[in-house]
Amino acid sequence: MQAGTAGRIVVVGSLNADLTVYCERLPLPGETVHGSGFAVHPGGKSANQAVAASLLGGAVSLIGAVGDDTNGAMLTASAAGAGVDISRVRISQTAATGVAVIAVDSYGENTIIISPGANGTLGPADVHASGDAFDGASVICLCLEVSLETVVAAARSGREAGATVLLNLSPYSDIPQELVGLVDILLVNAHEASLFLGGAAISEGGIPEGKDKAGWERARVRFAELGLQCVVVTLGANGSVVLDSAADEDSKVVRVAPVEVKAVDTTGAGDAFTGALAARLAAGASLKDAAAFASAASSLAVTRKGTQAAYPDVEDVRRLLGFPSAGFPTTGFPSAPRGAPRGE
Repeated sequence: MQAGTAGRIVVVGSLNADLTVYCERLPLPGETVHGSGFAVHPGGKSANQAVAASLLGGAVSLIGAVGDDTNGAMLTASAAGAGVDISRVRISQTAATGVAVIAVDSYGENTIIISPGANGTLGPADVHASGDAFDGASVICLCLEVSLETVVAAARSGREAGATVLLNLSPYSDIPQELVGLVDILLVNAHEASLFLGGAAISEGGIPEGKDKAGWERARVRFAELGLQCVVVTLGANGSVVLDSAADEDSKVVRVAPVEVKAVDTTGAGDAFTGALAARLAAGASLKDAAAFASAASSLAVTRKGTQAAYPDVEDVRRLLGFPSAGFPTTGFPSAPRGAPRGE
């Protein structure tokens, strides 16, 4: 992991309008169910990550594309309102803003279908045209809702700038070895981790203390053999695991405890985690402390409906973690945040 100098974050990728229907349960294939509400929210993995990071104290620049339409205006206004620099979000004259059609059930679980729209027009040329954004950046935040060529170009620019390249491998896709070699931190959920490791099972229930902890050690070694020294595996309601082959022996596998909440809407929870992780890394926190912070932030996010509008600010996380407003540390976050909230 490389050290940036200015603590800035550059997010490259997608902006989508989230068209969300709330329902008692998700439909089976071929089935129609009645909805109980509909909303249009600003979303897209990269826009979500940028907003989350900015609300949590990061200085964030977003590189992306939207259409010349009301959804595009909504997305840029939401990001700008959260303090994100949107000067490098291009307005396409040939494609509509991307959309995500989302169904959310009474337990907060969701299904999502994405139509990329203007996101599909974002290319390496956009990255190169925004080269000044990478100068002095600390963290480059990437996902796979835009073309792999664009992601590789951004990772390459981040590496050349001396920044930490953080890749959220979602939506899952096989990635070229060049990109693997450019990534400093890989962020995956349990399913994505299993796919990346060739189908090796990683339970979302996590690995308990005792002999099964060896399973995470084997996963760490396998990731390292594939070229990834630092990996964070999120486990939903079961917290996360940090696999850091560069750490001291006792810290190579660290379990981050979950925060118990009543989930209202899990849409965008992974993006909240990613943005929070980027924000704390840019502030100088260690990977395990950044993951503990991100666990708290993403838990708060699922207690409200929507994505960006549900994201906490830094004061929300301060209160949850039990830190006073003054002297918020970059290190020493508890692995089990206290005062867990329950959403209504």
